Amino acid sequence: MVTNHDNLSSHPTTTGTHAASPTAVPPSDDALAAVAAMSIGVLGGTGPQGLGLARRFALAGHRVVLGSRSAERAAAAAVPLADEGLPVTGADNAGAAGADLVVVAVPYVGHEALLEGLRAELAGKIVIDCVNPLGFDKQGSYALDVAAGSAAQEAAAILPASTVVAAFHHLSAVLLADPGVERVETDVLVLGDDRSATDVVQALTDRIPGMRGIYAGRLRNARQVEALTANLISINRRYQAHAGLRVTDV
Repeated sequence: MVTNHDNLSSHPTTTGTHAASPTAVPPSDDALAAVAAMSIGVLGGTGPQGLGLARRFALAGHRVVLGSRSAERAAAAAVPLADEGLPVTGADNAGAAGADLVVVAVPYVGHEALLEGLRAELAGKIVIDCVNPLGFDKQGSYALDVAAGSAAQEAAAILPASTVVAAFHHLSAVLLADPGVERVETDVLVLGDDRSATDVVQALTDRIPGMRGIYAGRLRNARQVEALTANLISINRRYQAHAGLRVTDV
């Protein structure tokens, strides 16, 4: 079986909060101003990871558009969130790509074809790729070889007129989607080749209670970040947990 990731979510939901987060490095004023009013489109927004991220972005005050191959499916997926008073709507993937900033949360098997079909809609935008190219067999999860080096580098090659940033790889879909979890206590590794774009993504991350965006290098380093998800899935299965990451001394 091959998929993008296991959403780090194959275990019972944990509610409440976790240990207090360390002091975050404050985002720049320019990055905060740039991100505060942004709408966010989530390609693959009807899957567990996409829906979980949509909830957290909406709780942080962003208008969110769930994207799917079927506009009807996306609209139906948005209803429970909208019924909670969250600013979430649904559209087809092209409609979601019209948002100010776009997150790619599709299974890796559909990653290339989706982005190739949305080059025009995504031109000039920051595109956050959180896809983990993983396979699964009887021994568990493992990283797939990607010709471009990583899913994020593949996205950058397909979308030369967009600015691709890698982020949000190691989050539990269960925790993201759980209304009883007020804070998702984790660091988010942010990688990219454009400093202003990574600053914006760090600022977006910092708007979600409990999260902290940490710059982790250029896009060429995304391969090991995506692959690390397989290790976290193994941790979660062994310890019946929803493990995340914390970077020390930062």
